[in-house]
Amino acid sequence: MTQTIRLLLAYDGTNFRGWAAQRDPAIRTVEGALTTVLSDVTRERVKLAVAGRTDAGVHARGQVASFVTTSDRAPGTIGDAINGRLGPEIVALDVRRAPDDFHARFSASAREYRYRLNVGSVPDPFDAAFVWHHASDPDLVAMRAAARHLVGQHDFTSFCRHPGAGKPTVRHLQRVTVHRRDDRLELGFRANAFLHQMVRALTGTLVAVGEGKLDQEEIPAILAARSRSKARQMAPAHGLTLERVVYGVRERR
Repeated sequence: MTQTIRLLLAYDGTNFRGWAAQRDPAIRTVEGALTTVLSDVTRERVKLAVAGRTDAGVHARGQVASFVTTSDRAPGTIGDAINGRLGPEIVALDVRRAPDDFHARFSASAREYRYRLNVGSVPDPFDAAFVWHHASDPDLVAMRAAARHLVGQHDFTSFCRHPGAGKPTVRHLQRVTVHRRDDRLELGFRANAFLHQMVRALTGTLVAVGEGKLDQEEIPAILAARSRSKARQMAPAHGLTLERVVYGVRERR
């Protein structure tokens, strides 16, 4: 008998070289750390599926992973092992049995990311690991106008590290939000899926619009160019967090 285990995870990506395990075991990754613990608990080799392969330095508040195991270990025992050995850098917020056909990546219908900036004149040392300090006074109206050009189904080659010949670069960006409260600026992105470094490239371009370095009417031409050189510099990784993965159009959490 096998069981499928679903993990809801949060992690501080600061000291990890991203999600994906590397050939060199000395390179710390989120997947590598989790796999070691899970293999010890289940006493078998575990292969994880994940909803979003976060880059080096990117954080997660609502990452979802899954694996199939022949072990009869209870979900609570698995969660305790993760939190006891990896917390607080990596924690399991919820561990449960899932239907046999559940797959963290292929069952997901959307992913939601949030990018956080401190636009004040002085950085805050208490959130500097999670917020990009970028002193400015951005024009939110212009940023929102630019964001409207990005929403929808497009080829986002201009806003990603190209995945390689023959691999699709079309994604459906369902929503982009721009909010400011005091010195905190937050950009929210929801899509069916994201390309490598896509959110960071979108953020860098929207910030350039907000600073008047790029006109919002240039966004359609940047999309049409399908060239990474046409978009602005990527925002740094540490301001980005995977907030939520959606399964089914009606799911709420």
